[in-house]
Amino acid sequence: MLKLIKNGEVYAPNYLGVRDILIADDKIAFIEEQINNPTSFVPIEVIDASGQLIVPGFIDSHVHIIGGGGEGGFKTRTPEIMLSDITMSGVTTLVGVLGTDGTTRRMESLLAKARALDEEGVTCYIHTGSYQVPVKTLTSKIEDDLILIDKIIGVGEIAISDHRSSQPTFEEIVKIATAARNGGILSGKAGLVEIHVGDGVGKLSLLEEIIEKTEIPARHFHPTHINRNKELFAAGITYAKKGGYVDLTTSTIPQFLEEGEVKCSTGLRLMLENDIPISSITFSSDGQASLPYFDEMGEFKGLKVGKTDSLFREVRDAVLNEKIPLEQAITVITSNPAQVLKLSQKGNIQKGKDADLVILDKETLTIQTVIAKGQIMLAQGSPLVKGTFE
Repeated sequence: MLKLIKNGEVYAPNYLGVRDILIADDKIAFIEEQINNPTSFVPIEVIDASGQLIVPGFIDSHVHIIGGGGEGGFKTRTPEIMLSDITMSGVTTLVGVLGTDGTTRRMESLLAKARALDEEGVTCYIHTGSYQVPVKTLTSKIEDDLILIDKIIGVGEIAISDHRSSQPTFEEIVKIATAARNGGILSGKAGLVEIHVGDGVGKLSLLEEIIEKTEIPARHFHPTHINRNKELFAAGITYAKKGGYVDLTTSTIPQFLEEGEVKCSTGLRLMLENDIPISSITFSSDGQASLPYFDEMGEFKGLKVGKTDSLFREVRDAVLNEKIPLEQAITVITSNPAQVLKLSQKGNIQKGKDADLVILDKETLTIQTVIAKGQIMLAQGSPLVKGTFE
């Protein structure tokens, strides 16, 4: 029931220096310069983190937990995610989404998988809907999904500027955002709208029109795949300067970069150089997504599969290659998504919050230990807990 982590350098994500952390059940009980081992009254597991860094567990806000895709036919449907794929990536909290396929992938299955992952040891939420408009919900109404289903915290991913989208109109997106906002207010949840942005010429213009003509704030949307191409990336900088959030997709990794795509670690540096507040930026992996590529006529040519382990890889590259301080870089997968998603127990190392922690090698920034809800999921880089069917 008790775990004591000794002598680690803590980034909470703000730098606290060398601290001891006492975990009681699934919560952080104390963070002190020194905590004596209370062996006289209760058994305790001690973890020596000397020479290592302790950061909050990672939050991946966009994962296709039951698989996705199918753009190349039924055989191109990607598989469900496994628990160890999540924990070996340092992820302790994730948000499941549907994508292109809202017919054979259904909300009922998404919710069941989220509950399964919770039972296996991590924290999982979901958004209601898919690419399509009208939104395919669980209860038939966006507001009802948010108010009545504990796991549903937002809507999406709704596709815009993409040949696979429903080509939603201004009025349709306004109605979706209003329903999501009202449902969020009444349930105490984020109620945000996750927006898939494709390669289309419209880019973010639909969202910009909404924030200019309605009372819906820019931060009620969470546009993702902003690093898809240089033009969209530039539009993302403009949108962030108007107060919006922007999300970069880490599964766009160097060996798979298409022409014009922006590597996340480089994108983070460029955004900071353009005076975008770090609190406006998040990374997500698009894990288990089908990442198809098409020719100039829109014909399917092939695909890759998104990986959750890309999430921290890009943060690590931001620190080691782009020279962004860890205290800043780590926020895009910890405190920032916690703020965006209104997950008050996540994203920070503080007394009373969930005991979701990642211990890193100080020199290489490789993941050594992962603790989710107080349970050690990964030790010395190897999973201690595996999914039911692994």
